[in-house]
Amino acid sequence: MTQSRPRISKAVIPAAGLGTRFLPATKATPKEMLPVVDKPAIQYVVEEAAASGLSDVLMVTGRNKRPLEDHFDRNYELESALGRKGDAERLARVQESSDLATMHYVRQGDPKGLGHAVLCAAPHVGDQPFAVLLGDDLIDPRDPLLSRMIQVQEEHGGSVIALMEVDREQIHLYGSAAVAATGDSDVVRITGLVEKPDPADAPSNYAIIGRYVLDPGVFEILRKTEPGRGGEIQLTDALQELAQDETVGGPVHGVVFKGRRYDTGDRGDYLRAIVRLACEREDLGPDFRTWLRSYVTEEM
Repeated sequence: MTQSRPRISKAVIPAAGLGTRFLPATKATPKEMLPVVDKPAIQYVVEEAAASGLSDVLMVTGRNKRPLEDHFDRNYELESALGRKGDAERLARVQESSDLATMHYVRQGDPKGLGHAVLCAAPHVGDQPFAVLLGDDLIDPRDPLLSRMIQVQEEHGGSVIALMEVDREQIHLYGSAAVAATGDSDVVRITGLVEKPDPADAPSNYAIIGRYVLDPGVFEILRKTEPGRGGEIQLTDALQELAQDETVGGPVHGVVFKGRRYDTGDRGDYLRAIVRLACEREDLGPDFRTWLRSYVTEEM
């Protein structure tokens, strides 16, 4: 008989970072609110959570992040103005963000790392498994990574992390996973994790990317986790312990993702994400692709 597992309904989105790589644009504007075509980056992430059936979203924020709350709230003055103009299309787009999910917010306070940000969600999450989505990673909706991770967690229990193969010389930018094969081609068993290792010391070229489905046992470990690399409480360290001691909240599995991912935390990748998404839009793509071909030809 298959063990019944709690249905995952809550998502946690850490959003307390300062966005220093995008200064001065992020001096007064949260990096999560930088537009990707015509929506802020953070809205894509909330849309992904909602599309995966997660109707309860907690954002872990910090100082100067009030625009995040405003964006997912109703704007009655703007809605009224658009309604009087008969601009139904823009009205629907404005209302879309406030209808995606039930939104909650908590302040992280001290910037003690991703592990600490996740720990801030403990009172809200309780004793149920939950998802964590990092705002810098945009996953193309045509490649439903989070839904697959939830499915794997429901089958195996424990925690599930998202993995992506990267060039060996790039692994120092990520957490790296030691893995063992399972019966599913896109699922591996995690046997060890290392945060941002030197390429020569990395256990594999499987990089951890910004999607997690976590057992609530991770909170117990995070409360005891000492600051690690960079003086921060690393989520990777807690997951390493879960992988080694399944009695706390293991096992830990990984879903190997081969779809489209956009890293909006890097300036170059952020620009590439805008170009790729704009090219694929029905309303913008045809004219934009024509201009882009002409521009590239002129510059060559």
